Formats: sequence, structure tokens, C-alpha cells
Amino acid sequence: MTLLKQEWKMNFKSLLIWTLCVGICCSGCILMFESLEDSMAEMGQMFAEMGSFSAAFGMDKMSIATLTGFYATEISIIFLLGGAMFAAMTGAVLLSKEEEGHTMEFLHTMPVSRSYIYLWKYVTLLLLIMVFNVVCIGLDVVAYVAIGEEITMAEFVEYHLLALVMQIEIGSICYLISAVCRHKQIGLALGIAVLFYVMDIMCNIMPDLEFLKYFTPYYYANAAQIYSGGDSRMGLMFLGLAVTVVVVILGGVVYHKRDMSA
Repeated sequence: MTLLKQEWKMNFKSLLIWTLCVGICCSGCILMFESLEDSMAEMGQMFAEMGSFSAAFGMDKMSIATLTGFYATEISIIFLLGGAMFAAMTGAVLLSKEEEGHTMEFLHTMPVSRSYIYLWKYVTLLLLIMVFNVVCIGLDVVAYVAIGEEITMAEFVEYHLLALVMQIEIGSICYLISAVCRHKQIGLALGIAVLFYVMDIMCNIMPDLEFLKYFTPYYYANAAQIYSGGDSRMGLMFLGLAVTVVVVILGGVVYHKRDMSA
């Protein structure tokens, strides 16, 4: 618990910056919709007829002329990418920063095991991701209330649940990288978050690459698919949870056995 408190203090500034940036961007877009609504009808029709481009962003399923469609096809992208990059960056530094900062020797002189360190740092990662989601969702709800729009609650909850699972999966993969590497791999972590997003776009517009849906967690967290009542992707969510469990266990094994530099 002491380690959790210390990590929370050290990561609070990063959490605050990412949460406010992503949360304010999403809620701000909701608040601006009323002033853009008149022009959205024409734009929505145009975007819906852009073939592969429309399919890539879900605009073939929903119209951005409605707030629900705008949220599912535009605002959700900000949240998914922002959340994924925050989770990736956080996961990539929690363990490796000790070796890079030459604090590993001090940490291991404490009466705690490597398993204890690994576990509580991972709990910190989960806590930071959940707080990020709660605050961002809260800002979205406030924006909805402010403009007097009703939230389609079932789809809203399902989407954010899947987005949370997606962020945990990406954060866990980068946590494994942190357990393996001696230096913080922030660039690699952010690259993984963006690469998964590109894979999602590719499998949505190119039928020959549909198999990529099994590799990118963005696919099961696609808001346009959820809000339009498309086929359930819960099976892929459970695959994502399985991947999360495997990489966390693998990271623990690697972290426990490898030589550490002071």
C-alpha cells in the first residue's frame, strides 16, 4: 500500500494533464454541437457517401448530424486514442523508471519482494486508468446535461466499459515492456497505441485484412458499432482480457527472474 501511495503521488501530475486534456476536448465538442448542428446535416450526408473513408470512421453506420452519431464517430476517437496513449505511456514507465533512474538498488533494500513491487505497481496502473475514465466520463455527462440532451445509457455504458478494457489491455502490454526493458520506452508505447488504431482502420476498410480485428483492441471498443446496434463484439473483449492476463503473468515471471541493474 505504501508503494501504491508513492506511485500515485509520482504519477498524479501526468494523470491530471492527460485527464483534463482528453476530458475537456470531449466535453467541449459536446457543448459545441448545438452551434454546429445546422451545418452538420449537410456534412453528415457528404461524409456518409465517401466510401472507404466513411467505413473507417463508422460514418457509414451513423450520421454526425445527430449528437449520438457525432459522439460515436468523432468524439469517441479522441477518447479512445487519448486513453490508449495515456495507458500505454503509464504502463511503459512504472517499472523501467527504477533502473533508468538508478533507484532500483534502494527499492530492493526495502523488506519487500519483487512480486510485491510488480503487483502494487500494476495496481497503480489500473487505478490511474480507472480514475482517468471516471473523470472523463463525468465531464461528458456534465456536458450532456448542460445542453439538455439525453444520454442513450445502455450504449454509453457498454462503450465505456469496452473502452476501459481496451485501455487496460494496452496498458498491460506496455507494462510487460516495462518489465523487460532497462529504460523507459515511451516512444514504443505510444507507437503501439497508434499502431493498434491504424490496424483497426485497415480492417474496417479492407476485407482482406479483417483478421487484424483479433490483434487490435480498438475493434471491440468501436463506438459506432456499439451505438448503431451492430453485431456484439463481446467475444473479442474476452480475448482482450485473456491477452491482458497472459501478458501480466509473463511480465511477472520476467521481472522476477531477470538481472537488475542498480
